[in-house]
Amino acid sequence: MKIAAFETKLGHSFRDGALLERALTHSSFAYEAPERASGDNEVLEFLGDSVIGLVLADYVCEAYPDRPEGELSKLKAAVASTLGLAEIALKIKLDKLVRLGKGEERSGGRKKKTILAGAFEAVMGAVYLDAGYEAARRVLRPRLAAAFKKLRSSEVVINNYKSALQEHFQKQDGPPPCYRTLEQAGPDHRKEFKVEVMVAGRVLARAGGPSKKAAEQCAAQLALRKIWGRKIKALSADTFFLKKR
Repeated sequence: MKIAAFETKLGHSFRDGALLERALTHSSFAYEAPERASGDNEVLEFLGDSVIGLVLADYVCEAYPDRPEGELSKLKAAVASTLGLAEIALKIKLDKLVRLGKGEERSGGRKKKTILAGAFEAVMGAVYLDAGYEAARRVLRPRLAAAFKKLRSSEVVINNYKSALQEHFQKQDGPPPCYRTLEQAGPDHRKEFKVEVMVAGRVLARAGGPSKKAAEQCAAQLALRKIWGRKIKALSADTFFLKKR
């Protein structure tokens, strides 16, 4: 993929091309080929995390002014999570341009959610340094609107699966759910975890996922479906919304 095509997809043309080059440089590449890299993207990733957080907070407060603070936090977390940012990275084909070391390339680094999410944060940090906050805001807002397009009604409850399951049992004055990893298998770049969620020794559900956290969210989702007997509409990999009864 050409840089110009990527900039078009991103919605920002860099005045300082070196910023974008650094944003695309994973630490594994900088370590293996220091003569071809002026540094890695970790500092830009750190900056981009804050830039994304501010734009997100501004967006959800503007779009959902009547939501309680707890729901706004969950909306923000849904997009700012590793899975949420990795999804955005894939949509703009960032996986085609990230510069990886040979070892990371062989181990499937282009498909790793953490690398994709980190690269997108770095790109947003680079956009901010290249043209300021408003430029970063222009790049992000259309993607936020797309992520939240399902939430047209104010008559919905927003939560993530693990929190909702815990709140369900808290309301019943019961013990909190606990999660146990049953197994993990596969190579480092394609790990698969299987977990179960239990309450008072009773297994509610079992599920798998590419990380322990993802598997726990899936298990909590299955448990909620059994308990509520209702269809759950996913907003992201770990966040959902339901019409209020």
